Amino acid sequence: MKRIGITGPTGAGKTTALNALVRLGAHVIDADQVYHQLLEGSAPMRAELTARFGPGILDGAGRVDRKALGGVVFADPAALADLNAITHRYVMEEIQRQTAQAAAQGRPAVAIDAIALIESGAADACDVVVGVLAPKEVRVRRIMAREGISEAYARKRVDAQQGDDFFRAHCGYILENGGEDPAEFEARALALFAPWIEHISNGK
Repeated sequence: MKRIGITGPTGAGKTTALNALVRLGAHVIDADQVYHQLLEGSAPMRAELTARFGPGILDGAGRVDRKALGGVVFADPAALADLNAITHRYVMEEIQRQTAQAAAQGRPAVAIDAIALIESGAADACDVVVGVLAPKEVRVRRIMAREGISEAYARKRVDAQQGDDFFRAHCGYILENGGEDPAEFEARALALFAPWIEHISNGK
């Protein structure tokens, strides 16, 4: 089973690239979704986060308020590093569980979608790592529209992440998404991924 890592900054178009992998029969693991599910349902992770960042990150129901947490970490590199150190361990455990399940199902590939794929060490378990990049202004507009957040908050999100040079240095392949029609970008992604998965599916 091929293990494909997909990374890149928020708003770059990773979801469109992942659609191509789904069409090829891959099981996609969205690390961000895993993270959000753990924020909702993992009492041990919530306890560690509260111990580090204080009760102010919790809402009235005792759940982690993502925007409150983001407001603390996105402007403070040390706090962001601490957040990652706490959460990556829990996320990696779930990624390993889903990868084993996909292998048992006979899937030809698993795609791990994670902004922090490289920093978390998840890239080390991948056969190939692909970075999806897009211009900063395109990314800001996309996440504002997608999440209904202000421009200022969107720019904090963007500025808190690794720059393009980091991804170019650490990824085996780069998919540039300049804001063209999503169908065209997906077709380019499909052309990149298909030979890898067909290679596995044919048992070569």
